[in-house]
Amino acid sequence: MRDRMRRTKPKKMTEVARRAGVSLSTVSRALAGHTRISESTRRRVREIADSIGYHPDASASNLRTGVTRTIAVVIPLSHATRQRLSDPFFLELLGELADELAARDYNLLLSKITQKPVEWIASLMKAKRADGVIVIGQSLHHEDLNEAAAADARMVVWGTRLKGQRYVTVGSDNESGAYQATSHLIEQGCSRIVFLGDSAVPEVRGRLDGYLRALSSTGLSRTPALEVPVRFGSDAAYDGVSALLDAHAEFDGVFACSDVIAMSAMRAMIERGRRVPADVGVVGFDDIPFAAYTTPPLTSIRQDCNTGARLLVDRLLQVMAGQHAESETIPIELVVRASSLRQHHRHAAVTSRSRPVRAGASVRPGSRYIK
Repeated sequence: MRDRMRRTKPKKMTEVARRAGVSLSTVSRALAGHTRISESTRRRVREIADSIGYHPDASASNLRTGVTRTIAVVIPLSHATRQRLSDPFFLELLGELADELAARDYNLLLSKITQKPVEWIASLMKAKRADGVIVIGQSLHHEDLNEAAAADARMVVWGTRLKGQRYVTVGSDNESGAYQATSHLIEQGCSRIVFLGDSAVPEVRGRLDGYLRALSSTGLSRTPALEVPVRFGSDAAYDGVSALLDAHAEFDGVFACSDVIAMSAMRAMIERGRRVPADVGVVGFDDIPFAAYTTPPLTSIRQDCNTGARLLVDRLLQVMAGQHAESETIPIELVVRASSLRQHHRHAAVTSRSRPVRAGASVRPGSRYIK
């Protein structure tokens, strides 16, 4: 049986080459995904191979060519070891990456690490477990990532551009997103706005900068007591907002650096009798699917995970092919829902006091962003 299988495979490979009008070596390289073979030829060879049921032995091919057709996705979380891979934003981005890689005939190898990524990436490349690496978030590893880039690691990072950066990044415009979120709260009458986030993390630092720029541009002064350091994936937001309320701190707005943090903050306020948005307007960041189903629905800054995943894979394939790859910043979008609409809430309250509202009727605020 084994001898028969050995004889059958070369015959099928020869048949693929004959039908495609190419050499056996071209068939081998095309099915292995070599970028030196044109996309049209690779597609034609794959279609012919599928039609006659020829599938090369992947493990043998990997040993022979050193190509695994696998991309490692690494999530370094030393700044937030309690954050889980079940975080909704991670799940959304990972889902988009899985789809994008599958469309290009690559597998995805996922790993959450708490040690230095430079060590893990080096061992991954040396063991030939993956052809390239996508790192989700810089965490506190900027220098380690620079070191990995200096060692010619084939990687791309989801994050923000930093001074002295030697690696390629793809990420959202964090500063602009935070500026829009904070400006929106100010437009809704908020003047004492809480910032929830850990500014030691590069992406969050950009969000703090946008928050501060919005305050400055409207003549509002910075209040350090309202800047609460909150890590992703922890109960610190609930505890931090509870502490502010227990201390009778005055605030009428909250900008949270993730939707999960915003939801935790809303829970703390509602439990202590603070109304959202009547007393406090709230804006989150990420626009995860759950944001539309909180009570009230959460205003958020939407990150475009679909575009992000496509650009991450595009840039990584360029790096793997030895080509020059540019970092990319993706525009964001403010999605307004009820949690931030203090002006609308006041208007609705006045209207309801002045005349009865028909049962089942709804008041729709006039904003093109409202979901």
